[in-house]
Amino acid sequence: QVQLVESGGGLVQAGGSLRLSCAASGSIFRFNVMGWYRQAPEKQRELVATITSGGSTNYADSVKGRFTISRDNVKNTVYLQMNSLKPEDTAVYYCKYSNSYNSRQYWGQGTQVTVSS
Repeated sequence: QVQLVESGGGLVQAGGSLRLSCAASGSIFRFNVMGWYRQAPEKQRELVATITSGGSTNYADSVKGRFTISRDNVKNTVYLQMNSLKPEDTAVYYCKYSNSYNSRQYWGQGTQVTVSS
């Protein structure tokens, strides 16, 4: 089992910044992928960004150039730095951990990000 604890959400004005954190604990496999997804009201959950344990990153087109994902493998923590936030970034943001060996996936409880216009 892997437990994920997210923090850093909140209310911010358009153009502002927020930094999300997600700390993983439990049976962490050395090779894994961690990432951030989001779900706005009445919309499907969508990919925001992912990062492998080796540091390879992937971003949704909608956040490229504004969001940066990073991780600290010692702390088993992934971060999402969100700059130039827009009202359309408003959503619940979820952290996800994927074991690269057996493909097991775990989700965090979600953290609300609200961007006011």
